[in-house]
Amino acid sequence: MAEISTTPSSIATVHGYPRQGPDRELKKAIEGYWAGRVTAGDLRRIAAQLRLETWRQLADAGIQEVPTGDFSLYDHVLDTTVMLGAIPERHRAAVRADALDGYFAMARGTQDVAPLEMTKWFDTNYHYLVPELGPETAFTADPAKAVGELREALALGHDPRPVLVGPITYLLLAKPAPGVAQDFEPVTLLDRLLPVYAEVLAALRTAGATWVQLDEPALVQDQPPAVLDAVARAYRELGELEGRPKILVGSYFGHLGEALPILAGAPVEGLALDFTGPAAANLDLLASAGGLPGKRLVAGVVDGRNIWINDLEASLATLATLLGLADRVDVATSCSLLHVPLDARAEAELEPEVARWLAFARQKTAEVVTLTRALTQDTPAIADQLFDNRAALASRANSPLTRDLAVRARSAAVTSADARRPQPYAERAAAQRARLDLPLLPTTTIGSFPQTAELRVARADLRAGRIDAAAYDERIAAEIREVLAFQEQAGIDVLVHGEPERNDMVQYFAEQLDGYLATQHGWVQSYGTRYVRPPILAGDISRPKPMTLAWTRYAQSQTSRPVKGMLTGPVTMLAWSFVRDDQPLAETARQVALALRDEVADLEAAGTAVIQVDEPALRETLPLRAADRPTYLAWATEAFRLTTSGARADTQIHTHMCYAEFGEILAAIDDLDADVISLEAARSHMQVAHELAGAGYPREVGPGVYDIHSPRVPSVEEVSLLLSKGLDGIPAERLWVNPDCGLKTRGWPEVRDSLNNLVTAARKIRAEIASRIAG
Repeated sequence: MAEISTTPSSIATVHGYPRQGPDRELKKAIEGYWAGRVTAGDLRRIAAQLRLETWRQLADAGIQEVPTGDFSLYDHVLDTTVMLGAIPERHRAAVRADALDGYFAMARGTQDVAPLEMTKWFDTNYHYLVPELGPETAFTADPAKAVGELREALALGHDPRPVLVGPITYLLLAKPAPGVAQDFEPVTLLDRLLPVYAEVLAALRTAGATWVQLDEPALVQDQPPAVLDAVARAYRELGELEGRPKILVGSYFGHLGEALPILAGAPVEGLALDFTGPAAANLDLLASAGGLPGKRLVAGVVDGRNIWINDLEASLATLATLLGLADRVDVATSCSLLHVPLDARAEAELEPEVARWLAFARQKTAEVVTLTRALTQDTPAIADQLFDNRAALASRANSPLTRDLAVRARSAAVTSADARRPQPYAERAAAQRARLDLPLLPTTTIGSFPQTAELRVARADLRAGRIDAAAYDERIAAEIREVLAFQEQAGIDVLVHGEPERNDMVQYFAEQLDGYLATQHGWVQSYGTRYVRPPILAGDISRPKPMTLAWTRYAQSQTSRPVKGMLTGPVTMLAWSFVRDDQPLAETARQVALALRDEVADLEAAGTAVIQVDEPALRETLPLRAADRPTYLAWATEAFRLTTSGARADTQIHTHMCYAEFGEILAAIDDLDADVISLEAARSHMQVAHELAGAGYPREVGPGVYDIHSPRVPSVEEVSLLLSKGLDGIPAERLWVNPDCGLKTRGWPEVRDSLNNLVTAARKIRAEIASRIAG
């Protein structure tokens, strides 16, 4: 192990922490406020208490500088929009009338006003609300939240460091506002924005901030010279401000590349860099830039995104090198711990051998503190922790839970022909039209229907032993019958069974696949009050028995209309899980694809005519650097095709994607070779339909016309307008009509009204087309 030169000045810190509380108290309070059960005052009180408990826990664990400003009632990018006064025109009246309700209106919309667009935060499964900017945008500083949370932490005796989204990243995350030319580049607003950041920094300094962290994760992506010039200008101007706090510029999720020497040379006091995974390249880049003489380096050596324990000796070796490259080196997680669950100790049902391999937010905090002790007291001070760490790493490496020779042999035998459907699309399309006999503009939904209170009670009763499996199955069967009956009454053409038996689109399958582990309390925020429990992909993957066949067969027996078989695709099964880090992702994806391929074969053999394999994560897992993308897209699309290529020509394969920027992967979408693709389009006003049309996409498309992440019910006129925009790019014979995403999170009253309006709009447009043809 590398020798560590002790540095008494090193401290332990983190970039951010999970917001929800140990029992998702924040989610319950916010949803209670929306439902009128919780007052605004009580919501603010609960939020303040959660912040207090987080800071106290961090300080008790040994974190010497706690983050503030990372807490949010919905999304930290939306908080930044409020801080900068960049409120969209359509929401200003609501914000003026009531700041809290206006904040949630921007996030969720109202019946009369659409929300902000939502998309993925870089290559994570967290969603942020996209700022809307234009040439007329006027920024005004509103530092109340940042200053208020700083003062809270100071009053409790903590050493706080406010963490804010930096100006460059904020502008690069933004989109042109509605009505603004789509070629408008928000980064051109930098000179208008920097004085507002200066005001915020001054307010924080006045309130007692010594350091402020400005996060610039957008700089780990490829950026053109104009953006790099903007980076240099921004941090020269901010760095030269008088009376400001010290500035720490943070980045994560990758290496800074060309931006690192620019930031290293800027007149700021420190950088916070990620040194995990692909971002380990920051080490060589930092050395090449001459290090950070006279500056602070916050070294992210503990992975903030995955749940495996840290290799302490490897991290110490990295830290030993970094000590010679900066004036001061502090130890941190690679990014905010927002992306991992709270505490692995809560997972009492996991095998003890497996549990020792895991580190959630609290365990990662302890790892940061342990590594800091090694820097400040020398490595003998952590001898016991090093011994335990070596043993746990060896346990995982040698465990039979992680290796299945039969799975590996099957994967090794796959050929390129196995990942291609033998029939060309034109032949398949003709066979499917003959078999399905669907109308023009066929209607369908994405898969899930509302998870009712009765369903949740039944699930809890089954776990608690209050009902047996037979009674639970009858509850599920009754729900399926209700969902099918509604769809038939509404006039939907291709039905779904509603997925009442599924707790989550990834977890449901993970619990039935060998090689996966499920948690009981491993909640992670996806967006707003939506939390998921990503399963843990720990070993080689296989399917012991069919997973969806029984309920799909039952649903089809209840109707003469086609019922889709519903599967989650291999890339999404990886992206929405905590994946193993001891083999290439491509190999893991292939194993999952082979298991799903068996499920497709069973569904088809049972007579299922339409099978949907959802891949919403295909875009979000795209590497942040362009040079890394071709390799990823090659194995990701191969995994999808391996899942579906055994299907007959007359079996229609659907896929679904949502809430991501699709323009960069249009060729990969084509390479999936799905017969029908449905995509989010309502909030982006059919942008993806025009992108696909521009790329010459040759197959059928269902751009969403109903934004299911808002409680609004779209009118017939609104859906008709979106369909008309879709028809501007996609011909009617290839256009489907569907919501943006599954309906699990919505309530039945709004779902009924929305889908009835959707079908009415489709029939209206069909009639108009028929009239034009006849006339």
